[in-house]
Amino acid sequence: MMPALFIGHGSPMNAIEDNTYTRMLSGLGEKFPRPKFILVISAHWLTNGSFVTSMDKPSTIHDFGGFPKELFEVNYPAPGNAATAKLVQELLGVRADKSWGFDHGTWSVLKHLYPAADIPVLQLSIDKNLSLQEHFNLGQKLRKIREIEGLVIGSGDIVHNLRALKWGSDVAPYEWALEFDLLAKEKIRQRDFKYLIEDVLSTEAGRLSNPTLDHYIPLLYTLGPSVEDDELFFEYEGIQNGSISMTSFRFE
Repeated sequence: MMPALFIGHGSPMNAIEDNTYTRMLSGLGEKFPRPKFILVISAHWLTNGSFVTSMDKPSTIHDFGGFPKELFEVNYPAPGNAATAKLVQELLGVRADKSWGFDHGTWSVLKHLYPAADIPVLQLSIDKNLSLQEHFNLGQKLRKIREIEGLVIGSGDIVHNLRALKWGSDVAPYEWALEFDLLAKEKIRQRDFKYLIEDVLSTEAGRLSNPTLDHYIPLLYTLGPSVEDDELFFEYEGIQNGSISMTSFRFE
């Protein structure tokens, strides 16, 4: 099967910066076979109901403000694939969408991972009405995507607290951010997904790390399609701006 990835995407600026994280992304695609298509679950597409993009030429969405002009000029012209979108609709019981495109949770990652933008890409929305258990259950259905040579990518952050953000390139992470990031990684290693679904907010560190769950939910779409026989590879670990986890890993 193709891998299932979780990428901590952090700031949109990672799309145009050269750092240890972006260099990791640039080499990651060489570690496994080239996928036939990519399905991304991004923290930045929240909907009432579940949708999958279904158009030939998805647009690049600059869903942020206050960043340099260079970032707004980034275009990721990967094609869509209506036939594959139809398959995903039938597999997951979701609806087609022709209005969204690629938000920065998708293109800021894929710009480094597959810079040629020549692999069809679909986005699956996050239904904000579902429970964490229901998101995980939907993610389990994505095992079929892996079997047909599709690459599943959950794009979010295990720790994501913008209210506590510190500016600067070398700021110290909060103790609670380190605590929850470490705990989550240990639960992933143990395949204790029950904790990650039911108890994410049971500690102060968990609540401070996820004041909202939009960036946490994509993690469940990476855990769901994993299987017992998968190996786990942590590709990157670290905290940016004090309160954003860049932890990224793959099941393969």
